[in-house]
Amino acid sequence: MADSPARVGRNRINDPQEKVTARFPTGTLARIKGVLVQKEPQSEFLRKAVEREIERRKTDRSEP
Repeated sequence: MADSPARVGRNRINDPQEKVTARFPTGTLARIKGVLVQKEPQSEFLRKAVEREIERRKTDRSEP
């Protein structure tokens, strides 16, 4: 028998120290839902959008 419990399912991506609440203008969430691909979680869309924006801004800063 193993000394540690078996892990089941996906790796956790939600760190309690990394939580944020964001408020959007009326209609924004409906617009986001309107562009999600089938079965895509809204939270995944938001995470990807934030990562793209961070990378874009890092790139903008590095250009002369």
